[in-house]
Amino acid sequence: MTSEMELQLKGYGLTTAQILYRMPDHPTFLQTYIWQHYDIAPDFPEMRHFLKFWQEKLDGPLHSVRYVHRKLISASEWRSLKGEFILH
Repeated sequence: MTSEMELQLKGYGLTTAQILYRMPDHPTFLQTYIWQHYDIAPDFPEMRHFLKFWQEKLDGPLHSVRYVHRKLISASEWRSLKGEFILH
């Protein structure tokens, strides 16, 4: 099983954030950055960690963040089956 599948089974969903930030050399211009990662709603610890990193380490000050979150599968949609099909 892939790590992405394991995250989804633990309740993680795909979070996409549109981050607008001011360019350090030209503060009147806004630049867009798209961030996408598996995260848990409603606290979004992964996104908060990334935004904290941005504020501490990168030069472009944040203007705004818009995000969407979608659970791709849930535990009720997944079931483990054991079996084998032999063809030919």
